[in-house]
Amino acid sequence: MGYDCIVVGAGTGGTTAARTLALKGYKVLIIDRKKKEVVGDKVCGDAIGKHYFDTLNKLIGLRYPTKDECEANIDGIDVISPDKETILKIQGEGIKGYMINRLKFGQRLLNATIDTGVEFLDNTSVISPVYEGEYVAGVLTRSLESGEKKEIRGKVIIDASGVNAVIRRKLRNSSVERTVQNEDVIVCFREIRDLNHEIEDPNFCKIYLTQSISPGGYVWVFPESITRVNVGLGVQNIPNNPHPRKQLYAYVLQDALFEESTIVHKGGGFVPTRRPIWSQVTNGLLIVGDAACQVNPIHGGGIGPSMMGGYLAATNVDRALEKGDLSERGLWEYNIDYMKEYGAKQAGLDIFRLFLQHTPDDELNYGMKHRLLKEEDILSASLGEDLVLNLTEKVKRLFSGIGKLGLINRLRKISSKMKEIKGLFQNYPSPEKLEAWKTEVESIYTETFEILK
Repeated sequence: MGYDCIVVGAGTGGTTAARTLALKGYKVLIIDRKKKEVVGDKVCGDAIGKHYFDTLNKLIGLRYPTKDECEANIDGIDVISPDKETILKIQGEGIKGYMINRLKFGQRLLNATIDTGVEFLDNTSVISPVYEGEYVAGVLTRSLESGEKKEIRGKVIIDASGVNAVIRRKLRNSSVERTVQNEDVIVCFREIRDLNHEIEDPNFCKIYLTQSISPGGYVWVFPESITRVNVGLGVQNIPNNPHPRKQLYAYVLQDALFEESTIVHKGGGFVPTRRPIWSQVTNGLLIVGDAACQVNPIHGGGIGPSMMGGYLAATNVDRALEKGDLSERGLWEYNIDYMKEYGAKQAGLDIFRLFLQHTPDDELNYGMKHRLLKEEDILSASLGEDLVLNLTEKVKRLFSGIGKLGLINRLRKISSKMKEIKGLFQNYPSPEKLEAWKTEVESIYTETFEILK
C-alpha cells in the first residue's frame, strides 16, 4: 500500500496539494475522518478572495465558483468602529471575492481531485506519524466504522489536517513547532441566518472592531444573499474571555437587523491567527493550511492561503521526488516559497493584530474617526504592502490636543516593526541559519510588546 504521497485532510489545502501532484502523474492518497458526502461541511466565514482563483485557475485549472457554489459576490469590506459612528469602506481589485457554499465547494474540490486519479479513504482518523529512522514514512490510521488500525506508507506525507494538526503535534526531533499558544488562537461561533427583509448592501462584508464585545477578535456580518447572512463573533482564546456564542446572543443578535430571523446553520471552532509556524517541513513531511497557521491574522481567512500552501507544497514535493531527496533540506524550498509569497504578509499583519488587541475601544474610535489610517492605506497593507499613516499636521494637532499623541507614536512604531518582520520573512533562511533567524523574529515581537505596554 505504498504511495508517492499521503495527504492527511481533504480540505481546501489537502485537495489542492493532492490534485496538483496527481496531475503530474504521482500516486496519491487522501485520508479524512469525515464521510465522503460531508467533506467540505465546515464552520467558516465562507469568504474567499477572487485573486486566489485568478492564480490557481492558471496554475492547475481551478474554476471560479459555480453559480451553485457562489452565495454572493463581494465588492468590499466595511470596517466599523466600536461606537459604530465611523465606517471605513475598503474596496478595490485586491479585496473582491466570493461568499461560497462551503459544502458544495468542498465537494467539488474533492470530486475533481478524485477524478485526477487520487485515492480517497474516508471515515478514517489519522492517529500518528509512522517513522523510519528520522523520516516520517507513513501514518497510523483507525477506521471510525470498524475501529481497525492500519499503517499506510508513503514516500512523503502532507499534513493538511486543519487546526488539530494531527501529525505536526506528534513529531519528534524536528524544527517544526508542535504547539501553538492559546493567545494566538481565536475561538469563534457563527450562525447562518435568514432575515425577514433585504440587506441594505448585499455586496459588502461588515467587520465590527470592538474589544468590549469581542476581546482579541471581531464581529462579522457577511452577506450570503439579499436576505441571508453569515454572522459571527471571535474572541482570543485566553482565560477569562467570554464565550463567543454568549457574546453573539447578548450583543449582536439583539440588533434590529436580526429581528424575526431564523437559523439555517450554526457552529463554532478555532482559528490560528498569527504568523506561519517557524518551519513547515521536516524529513518526509510538509505542513499546509491551518495546521501550518497559514491564516490571515487580521480577519482569519484561511481558504485561499491554504490552497496556495497546498499548491506550493505539491510543487516542492514534485522537485524533491525527482531528485530523490525527501529530507528536511530537500523539502526546504517550500518554506522559502511560501514565506516570500504569503508568509511575509501574514507576519506583518500579525504585528498589526497585536496592536488592535492592545488598543482600547475609545482610541480605536478616535483613530478611525480622524482617519489615522485611510481606506486606501488599509487596502494596501492588507495586500502585503507597508502600512502608511495619515500624519498630516492637522491630524497631529487633533491627536495632540486631546492627549492621544501616544496612539500616533505607537502606531508609527508598529508600522516600523511590520516592515522589519516582513523583511525577515522575505529573506527566509537556510536550515542551518534558522535558529539565528528565529532569534531576530522573536526580538521584534519582544519590542512590539514593549511598545504596546
